[in-house]
Amino acid sequence: MQDLGKRDFLKLAAAGSAASIMGIPMQALAQAAKGGVVVIGTTQKPRHLNSAVQSGIATMMPSAQLFASPIRMDANWKPQPYLAERWDLSPDNRSVTLYLRKDAVFHDGKPITAEDVKFSIETIRDNHPFKTMYGPVNAVTVSDPHTAVVRLSEPHPALLLAMSTSLTPIIPKHIFGDGTDVKIHPRNTNPVGSGPFKLVEFKPGEFIVMERFDKFFMKGAPKLDRIIVREFKDSSSMMLAFERGEIDIHSELTDAGLLERAKKSPNVTVATMAPAIGPLIWLAFNTKSPKLSDKRVRQAINFALDKKYLTETLLGKVHGRSTGPIASGSPFYEPQVEKYDLNLQKAAKLLDDAGYKPGANGTRLTLDLDFIPGATEGKVIQEYAKVALAKVGIEVNVRTSPDFPTWARRISSHQFDMTVDSVWNWGDPVIGVHRTWLSSNIKPGIIWSNTQNYSNPKVDELLAAAGKEPVMAKRKAMYSQMQKIVVDECPVAFLLEFNFNMAFNAKLQNRPAGIWGLVDGITDTSVKG
Repeated sequence: MQDLGKRDFLKLAAAGSAASIMGIPMQALAQAAKGGVVVIGTTQKPRHLNSAVQSGIATMMPSAQLFASPIRMDANWKPQPYLAERWDLSPDNRSVTLYLRKDAVFHDGKPITAEDVKFSIETIRDNHPFKTMYGPVNAVTVSDPHTAVVRLSEPHPALLLAMSTSLTPIIPKHIFGDGTDVKIHPRNTNPVGSGPFKLVEFKPGEFIVMERFDKFFMKGAPKLDRIIVREFKDSSSMMLAFERGEIDIHSELTDAGLLERAKKSPNVTVATMAPAIGPLIWLAFNTKSPKLSDKRVRQAINFALDKKYLTETLLGKVHGRSTGPIASGSPFYEPQVEKYDLNLQKAAKLLDDAGYKPGANGTRLTLDLDFIPGATEGKVIQEYAKVALAKVGIEVNVRTSPDFPTWARRISSHQFDMTVDSVWNWGDPVIGVHRTWLSSNIKPGIIWSNTQNYSNPKVDELLAAAGKEPVMAKRKAMYSQMQKIVVDECPVAFLLEFNFNMAFNAKLQNRPAGIWGLVDGITDTSVKG
């Protein structure tokens, strides 16, 4: 089947259909996917497409297609040229010089220069939720139109990783540097990009359509003509669309039953993607809530949850067990911490000691519980927690948000008691771990900052030291101590290490092979005819 030409594409869009994207009937879309179009299914619902000021897969996956970064990382965690042809790290590890390609242009045809790199990195430093990712950056100086020097106040062991895809999108200064607050800039939903694909249409809550940028600086890339990201209510409806051939990638295959269905389907490849992301799912506590300010209450809740039953029975052994703030695949993981295995007697005693005695009806206290809408695991955990905590006298009031933005506003403004949350390591603790535990990163209104209101001066001290320590053994010792303190103080109950399974139509060739998976520029992927 030949690829739909642009004229045919527009005709179909004008025709309209009840089951369609941009008016394109799903049957035609499935046929188009056999040519140069790939349709990715997701339950993630981005508010905008500018990952310079927003974390999370919802924004970062499409942003990685729309924007290029200075470098990208291969499957062996080695930095590779991207917008930067090469780079030099200073002997004292306090600066890196980026030498940019001279043939790279934005989607509006304007050249990408060192001024854009300076603007982008400083914008990320000042606005991104991952505050420690560029915290040591004093300034970015421009030597000439194609040379930028990133200057640091202290060594930054994760600097090159931070400069890779989706973490450092290079955005145009001539668009976003107009004086408007970049976090609410109107072009965040209709950006001029620097990456392999340019935006055709973004309809929040429904779809994103991106097409090949013909002037992209990598010769012969991207190989696809367009990428369509189609949003679904849940993983089950996405699976039905995948089986009907309406989408080519099921990006969130985490339910045990759906995973088995995918494995048994003809012409389907199932793979675990994005090894660097390190996804963790936990039950987060608002430590400033009067009901949860005493760590004994938080510990009691942790002891009342049967993690083995949750992972092995309710979730079908799809995910692993999480025990602390750093995922077990990381070289910084510390296994020697309190595991909070099920112990109802200990949970009851901790609640007694904290002053929460059972009332006449057996209830000690009532807590609200939120979860990210659309996340199957979150719903399962929420329903299980309601039953499990009732056994120790904690009444759970389940709250359901209608959409992700509603949940994010509630949690980031600290209007919650407990929430099921998914927070990821992002390759190095400096990037994805520090942000959750540093007291300086309690940022009302910013999701996936320190939304637990957790504060411990010793943890702040350890993270500050580990974030600039170049010696691996010393970093590991600091992170080990930090993990033990955090697990003891229990600002969250660690539950799952999320296995990021995806189902691919077997016709897809050369899937993204770097450490970020789909959260990288999809430059080499093609569709077998």
